[in-house]
Amino acid sequence: MTTTTTLRTPRLTLRRWREDDIEPMAAINADPEVMRWIGDGSVRDRALTEAGIVACEREWEEHGVGLFAVECRLTGQLVGFAGLSVPDFLPEILPAVEIGWRFGRPFWGRGLATEAARVVLDFALRDRGLARIVGVHTVGDDASEGVMRKLGMRRERETTHPVHGLPLCVHVLEARS
Repeated sequence: MTTTTTLRTPRLTLRRWREDDIEPMAAINADPEVMRWIGDGSVRDRALTEAGIVACEREWEEHGVGLFAVECRLTGQLVGFAGLSVPDFLPEILPAVEIGWRFGRPFWGRGLATEAARVVLDFALRDRGLARIVGVHTVGDDASEGVMRKLGMRRERETTHPVHGLPLCVHVLEARS
């Protein structure tokens, strides 16, 4: 494994989290439309956002993967996150590593989630040597499912969120040998 934790695309920089990311990420997490398909759909305040960022950094240290802060290369503005995590919330699919993303509403519809997810997927397969990546979304979240399909992921199964009782769809991508 290399220690590279900064990835770049033509429009984005994916990097580790900084203290000054808390406020803009809290604003993203406070938008009900952004959070509509996350967990039970509740928005998150600054304290929950900060705790989430701390957990992301801890995951980097413990598992060698994590969620990257994603910023616009042109402006340096935080647009959201994308990366890898262990989907502990869904024990039935463990062991697994999940690809995920969340972007502020002003950045929707531009292909940024797909752009970020593609470089994360490459990082997962080449740098981290993962052979299998999952993607999980709430049934009805067509935008996330569309990104998963663009990544070449295939639908593996439907299940139910063990805490919130919502229907989930699990997609999978297996590395070619």
